[in-house]
Amino acid sequence: MKKRAVFVDRDGTIIKEPPVDYQVDSLEKLRFVPGAISGLAALAGLGYELVLATNQDGLGTESFPEADFRPPHDLMLDTLRGEGVEFADQLIDRSFEHENLPTRKPRTGMFGKYTGGEYDLDYSYVIGDRLTDIELARNLGSRGILLAPAEEGLDRVAAAGLSEVCALVTDDWSEIAEFIRLGERTASVVRRTSETAITLELDIDGRGGSSVATGLGFFDHMLQQIVHHAGFALRLAVDGDLNVDEHHTMEDTAIVLGEAVRTALGSKVGIGRYGFVLPMDECRAMVLLDFGGRPEFVWDAEFKRESIGDVPTEMFAHFFKSFAFEARCNLHISATGDNEHHKIEGIFKAFARALRAAARRERFSYSLPSSKGIL
Repeated sequence: MKKRAVFVDRDGTIIKEPPVDYQVDSLEKLRFVPGAISGLAALAGLGYELVLATNQDGLGTESFPEADFRPPHDLMLDTLRGEGVEFADQLIDRSFEHENLPTRKPRTGMFGKYTGGEYDLDYSYVIGDRLTDIELARNLGSRGILLAPAEEGLDRVAAAGLSEVCALVTDDWSEIAEFIRLGERTASVVRRTSETAITLELDIDGRGGSSVATGLGFFDHMLQQIVHHAGFALRLAVDGDLNVDEHHTMEDTAIVLGEAVRTALGSKVGIGRYGFVLPMDECRAMVLLDFGGRPEFVWDAEFKRESIGDVPTEMFAHFFKSFAFEARCNLHISATGDNEHHKIEGIFKAFARALRAAARRERFSYSLPSSKGIL
C-alpha cells in the first residue's frame, strides 16, 4: 500500500501570521492558531505522514536572519512534539515571491520526494489558509483543505476555479481532523448499456456544484429535491432511449444513484441511519429509511393521473424500488393528498430529507448505529 501524506502550511495555519511584516521572527510573536495543536494531535497515528510545507520569504538573508527564525520555529516544534505531533519532513522554501522559483508554493519543486510514485497523492491532503495552498493541492494531484470561514472561503475557492480540488472549507481545526479521520464520502459511477449511458458524481456532504440532466424535465425537477433538501452535491448526466419510453432512463438512474449512495456511505460509521415525514400543502408524505444493509421496499401511494409532466406515474414506485435494492436499504414510502404534483413532490422531498437524516454523521462518533456491530 502506498504512503499517504498531509502537507501542512505553517504561518496562518499552525501559528498566527503577524500583520505588517508577516514574519514570526521572535518568541514574542509566536501564537498558535486556536485548535491547531489538538487538531494535529488528532491526526497523529492515522497512517498519514505529517509534512510541514512553508514559504519563508528571504529566510537566511539580512531581512530575515536564520538566528531570528529558529527560536520560535523550534519552540513550535517542541510544543507540538509534546502533544505527540512529529513532522516526518520539513519543506521550507526561502525564496522571495518575485523570484518565481520552482520550489516556491504553489509550485511543486520541493515536493520531489512525494511525486515519484511512492505516495498516494490522490488520497493525500494539503491544509493551508491561502488559495495558494489549494493550488498546491491541485498541482500535486491531492485534495485541499482551506482554513477559513466557510462562507467567505467557499466564495474565494469558487472564484478561483478551485472547487473541484477543495475538499473542505472551515475555520475549525477539530472539523478538519474529524473530516480526515472519517474520510470523504464521495462516489463516481459510470453505467453504459445498450439502453442508457449514465455518469454520476455524488458528494454526500455537499461539496462542489450540482447539475441534473436526464432528458425528462419533471424527473430532473424531482431529482433536484435531493440536491436542495438532502444537501448532497450531485452531478448527473443521462442519455437514455427516450424514443422507446421513460422506463430504462428512470430505472438505470435509480440503480446508479443507489450504488453511489451505498459507495459514498462507506463503513457507515457514525451515521444517523433512519428516515423522515413532511407535509406539502394538502398532501402528506412519509419516507421510512434504514441503511441497514438489507434491501426491502414498501409503496403505498396511488395516482389518478397517468403521467405528471413527461413522467408516467407508474415509474415512481419502480424508481424507488430500484434505488432501495441497489443502495441495500429498507425504504417504505406512503403518501396521501389530492394534487398529484404535490403528492410526488412531497415524496421526493421527504425522501431527500430522509437521506439527509440517515446519512448525517455525528461528529466524534466512531461506532456503527447497530447492536450487531455490522450494517
